[in-house]
Amino acid sequence: IRDRYQRRVHGDPKGYCHQSEMPKAKKEVKKAAKPAPYTPPKQDLNRWVRWPDYVRTQRHVRVLQHRLKIPPSVHQFDTTLDSHTKKELFKLLAKYKPETKKERDDRLKATAAAKEAKPPQSVPQKRLSIHKGLAEVTRMIETKRAKLVILAHDVMPLELVLWLPALCRKQDVPYCIVKGKAALGRFVGMKTAACLAFDKVKPEDKPQLEKLVESVTAMFNDKYEDYRRHWGGLLLGRRARDKIKAKAKASAAPSGSKK
Repeated sequence: IRDRYQRRVHGDPKGYCHQSEMPKAKKEVKKAAKPAPYTPPKQDLNRWVRWPDYVRTQRHVRVLQHRLKIPPSVHQFDTTLDSHTKKELFKLLAKYKPETKKERDDRLKATAAAKEAKPPQSVPQKRLSIHKGLAEVTRMIETKRAKLVILAHDVMPLELVLWLPALCRKQDVPYCIVKGKAALGRFVGMKTAACLAFDKVKPEDKPQLEKLVESVTAMFNDKYEDYRRHWGGLLLGRRARDKIKAKAKASAAPSGSKK
């Protein structure tokens, strides 16, 4: 009996005297599929979203710049570098990122160790990098040390860089306007950067820089006088344009035709 009980516990069919004593296998009951929940149709919910204040401010400024009459000095920042030249420029900027804080500390420690060594060893030199900051870039333009100046088109307030194109034109320094102060900030380890400037580059990168300077000069420096005469803005909204089209269509239709 004990042996039969042990067999039953372990699920052995030999522990049962008769087949009727064996537990019957449970039948799998198929559950009916539940109907899918109701999903409303997709629709644009931008009108009901409460956007952050900075997003609403950006959109208001963009609308005002389209509706109002924009002076040439402000409107010139709407003309930015083309995508191909911008790609080549960003490749060159990536090679001349400023050294990080850790790299600077390591260089200074190596310099101190080289000076104390006997005999004195060669001191590691600071690597070439791009320059940032309005004050530093302005000094480079005034002294004509800047080989190429890069300005962001979305600086707020715009008055910070509004006068830099005129200064570059006066000092005969190549400049360009690119989209994205955040994109420029990534090359110098900051969130945003209003302007950058090249001072010196490696000998192997000089042909690439000269090619960029040639393209930038033809696009911005040589066309500066045209930008000074071209006003911006005075663009109607979508509803106003639709009304004008409807009036033109109604006036063009014959007088006896039905609407």
